[in-house]
Parts: sequence; structure tokens; C-alpha cells
Amino acid sequence: MGKYLMSSNGYLVSVVIPMYNSECSIEKALASITNQTCKVFEIIVVDDGSTDRSSYLVEKFSQSHPEFRIKLLKKLNGGVSSARNIGMMESQGNFIAFLDSDDEWLPHKTQVQIDILKKDASLAFIAGTTFYPIESMRGRLRVVTLNDLIFKNYFQPSTVIMRRKVYEEVGSFNESQRFAEEGNYFMRVAHKFKCALLYEKLIIYGNGKEGFGSSGLSANLCEMEKGELLNLKFAYTNSYISFAKYSIAGLFSLAKFVRRVIIVKVRRV
Repeated sequence: MGKYLMSSNGYLVSVVIPMYNSECSIEKALASITNQTCKVFEIIVVDDGSTDRSSYLVEKFSQSHPEFRIKLLKKLNGGVSSARNIGMMESQGNFIAFLDSDDEWLPHKTQVQIDILKKDASLAFIAGTTFYPIESMRGRLRVVTLNDLIFKNYFQPSTVIMRRKVYEEVGSFNESQRFAEEGNYFMRVAHKFKCALLYEKLIIYGNGKEGFGSSGLSANLCEMEKGELLNLKFAYTNSYISFAKYSIAGLFSLAKFVRRVIIVKVRRV
């Protein structure tokens, strides 16, 4: 892992974008980075075996935006975790951010997060919301612990930015886990580092789709639930939590699953 790069004002953000058959959304995702109020980026797009025009569109976008460092990497299809891992391995910034290829950052996203991280050296990882919080909560910063994540995943990957030391100490995403894999990673991060959630909408999530049961991997509720239960088992077997907490969290997860199934059925009526 080579020495990271820094911009003239002291930091560089490496943006990792896993991409698979994203020709309908990848240009919007890239444009949302180039439209940020803070412009200290290297953009790493990892094409996970796409069969459409995704890579061509990335190359075209890169040619029309030479002022940005955009790197396109191509690999055989192996899943979102393997794509993110390759992106992190190739990154050189002292901050790493994630952006899914069907999401978009709002223009102030990076600046507001970097400002918070620069003010609080103890904070290693910060995420935001995909929705507009109620007025009384907007702009508040909540420390999110491992115990919080046992009951709810507060972090959506496209809202996350973290210091490079997080990757250097926690390592990569679990490539053998296809569903709820980000929950596993965030638990491992929160076990070692101070993490926080900023109550501020920072992204446009999936062009406005629902958080679950709509499209993509999250549409498969059963597999998502299996992944969530697998994460709880991981936390217990690695002594992150007690057996009592593992049991309670498992029951709570199953209750959430039943609720989600009901909500999806009602939506489709």
C-alpha cells in the first residue's frame, strides 16, 4: 500500500465506484462528483464485468473532464465487494469515499463531511442520510457505536467517507458475502474507530427508489435477512457482543424482516 497523495490544501479524496451494467446512471453519478463544491478527487471506477456501454461512457466522461483524475478498472464479474476492494487497493487519497453507480451526491456532500473530519481528529468515519431529517435533527452529528449497528445499519455506502487509516486497519469487504456485506464491514469499522452519522441529506439514492424491496440486491428481502443474521453471528463469534445481545438482536432483526415483507406487499397492492 503506497504512500497516499495529498492535494495542495492538505487532503485528497479517493472516490470508489463499483459499476455493473450502469449505462443509465453512471454519467449522473460521475457528474455529481465533478459538481462538488470541494474538488480534490481521484475517481476510481471498477467495472465489475459489465456487458453494456458503461465503460465506454466512463471513458467518454473522463475525456470531457480532463481536470479530474478518473481511473477505469475492468474485472470479471465478482460482486460489489470485490469491486470496492479493488478500488480501495488502488486508491491513493488520505480519505476514501464510496459512491454506488446508481446514486448521486448532492453538491455540498464532500465539503461538509471533510469540514467535520478536519475539526475532530478523533472521528474516523462519517456518513449522512438519504432523506431529509425533521427540522429539529438537521445538521446534528450522532456518534454511532457497534452496539447501535447491531440493531440498525445507520450507514448507506454512498454517504460514507472515512480516513485512510480505517482501510489500513480494518481491511477489505468480505467478498464471500453477497447480501448485507456493507453491514459486516461497518461493524468491523465501529469496533475499532469512532463513527458518526450526520443528520443531513447528502445523496440522491437510486434515483429516488425505496430503501428496500424495489430493485437491486435489496429487493431480495430473504437474502438480505440472511445476510443481516450472518452479520450478527459474525459479531457474536468474534466476541463483539454477548450471547444475550446476539439473541435479542436476532429476534429484533426477524421482526424487522416481517415488517418489511408486509410493507412491500402493501406497496404492490
